[in-house]
Amino acid sequence: MKQIHLAAHFPGVNNTTVWSDPAAGSHIEFDSFVHLAQTAERAKFDFFFLAEGLRLREQGGRIYDLDVVGRPDTFTVLAALAAVTDRLGLTGTINSTFNEPYEVARQFASLDHLSAGRAGWNVVTSWDAFTGENFRRGGFLDQSDRYARAKEFLATAAELFDSWRGDEIVADKVSGAFLRDPAAGTFRHQGDQFDIHGRFNVPRSPQGRPVILQAGDSDEGREFAAATADAIFSRYGTLAEGQAFYSDVKGRLARYGRTPDQLVILPAATFTLGDTDADAQEKAAVIRRQQVSGQTALKFAEQLWNRDLSGYDPDGPLPDVDPVVGDSHISRGRASVRMFRDPLAVARQWRDLAAEKKLSLREVVIEVTGRQNFIGSASTIAEQINTLVQADASDGFILVPHITPGGLDEFADTVVPLLQERGVLRTEYEGTTLRDHLGLAPR
Repeated sequence: MKQIHLAAHFPGVNNTTVWSDPAAGSHIEFDSFVHLAQTAERAKFDFFFLAEGLRLREQGGRIYDLDVVGRPDTFTVLAALAAVTDRLGLTGTINSTFNEPYEVARQFASLDHLSAGRAGWNVVTSWDAFTGENFRRGGFLDQSDRYARAKEFLATAAELFDSWRGDEIVADKVSGAFLRDPAAGTFRHQGDQFDIHGRFNVPRSPQGRPVILQAGDSDEGREFAAATADAIFSRYGTLAEGQAFYSDVKGRLARYGRTPDQLVILPAATFTLGDTDADAQEKAAVIRRQQVSGQTALKFAEQLWNRDLSGYDPDGPLPDVDPVVGDSHISRGRASVRMFRDPLAVARQWRDLAAEKKLSLREVVIEVTGRQNFIGSASTIAEQINTLVQADASDGFILVPHITPGGLDEFADTVVPLLQERGVLRTEYEGTTLRDHLGLAPR
């Protein structure tokens, strides 16, 4: 029986997060981060995950404020959490398009030291000029250039991490010698993206390097993960799609001299628990309507139609006009608009769906923006998760609660014990580092 890997995603700045629910708390106050992280650690999860946005989204020229707006800095939050957790991995998204390898390597090496070996880095690229305006290299890179930069960024950071072997510090109080090797930290990198040399000033950390995570789904993204990542986030949470993705990515590892156990595949997953399966289904329907309010439905439709739809009734029919197709877009800073590569074709699909099921605009948006991955009683959800993992549709899941900070509590109290009873989830941490938790060999 495979062991299941679980992680906790602090709910992000999107409509999955129901900030208007009476049970919802702050997305900025440190207590919220502490609550979710300590719940995940109590449940023996592998790691806590914090996403990152580098610019506030806009729609129609105004800040998009139907979702949560703003989030504290990733490194600051993770470093603070290191002081209030003992074993839980601490993983954050840090961009390779606008940062510098020395700066990021120094921050992750420091986090790995502060957490005693629990740091993880989700390496991402940025795709749009709108986000780039916040940085000195304003603009954006084509997809091939983004991945070229990301590959060299990661390779350069690895050279910095490895510039210390780990045995240089002797701190001999008798002789007065602090370093065994006066060349410790020396590095030189010359490449197409970076030309840097000097001394890296953070000694080797407990893991040597942070655990590397990656989330790209393009062919280039999958290849990048197969070559460099320790874990990959997937959006394929169903059996058939999950198995296809799992087989494809793990099948690429051999060309890089790697084995299947050297890459952990973890789809993101939402869930709704109930006393019975029927109760959970009712709750799930209510939550979906919370997540897609009338206002949210109209704004989401605007992202496809690329025009102002404020005059339409969200509980009425879809717009009878076609989407505006062009380079300029009503929504800025939102990666999901890239899914609408052929807006006219997608609009026809929505209209066909509305006609077939007699759905309103809001109901169509609820239908097409997905539902909870796991819905049911605790025993049902435990069975669903275990079935997918044992069938090689994933190695586990990154759970995304819809409420902050207590949205994971019920899962930890009801589903986790059932998985532990099956012998597929740890009852105690066996190692101390994030690599240990993920079953990865030490570097």
